[in-house]
Amino acid sequence: MKRVLMMYPEKCTGCGSCELACSLEHEGEFRPSAARISVFRFEERGSNMPMTCLQCEEPACNKVCKTGALWMDEESDVVQFDEAKCIGCRMCVMACPFGNIAYNRMRKKASKCDLCSGTPQCVEYCPCGALEFVPADTESAGKKRGFADKMRKALAEVK
Repeated sequence: MKRVLMMYPEKCTGCGSCELACSLEHEGEFRPSAARISVFRFEERGSNMPMTCLQCEEPACNKVCKTGALWMDEESDVVQFDEAKCIGCRMCVMACPFGNIAYNRMRKKASKCDLCSGTPQCVEYCPCGALEFVPADTESAGKKRGFADKMRKALAEVK
């Protein structure tokens, strides 16, 4: 069954456990700057927002990747990334409307969430339930779209 990562900003305390779990899983060290998930902390509002790849239905990153390093896995609906094919051009970074693909300066390659091959570590270590990995049914897909709309509005306010 297809699953999606749900993010609940109202539950996020900004502890950064998700960032640490992600960086340890993918980089072998606690380095939040290398995590594929980020917590945006809006201190003036007293709110936090976890953000990572939203696994868009029509991913802009795929469309601009000329090397085939990014593609949509039809079986899981997860945007996959093959680091070996990445040439570090950063077109995917520029194309993502949410800023959820990063450039890893150490590797000189793009970096994005892969849902930890089905067991997202950010979910496993979130102490407040701000992240869930749930079946991709109609209700959760609608919530995901709603979250994307909230994120667009929040980003517009920051700019």
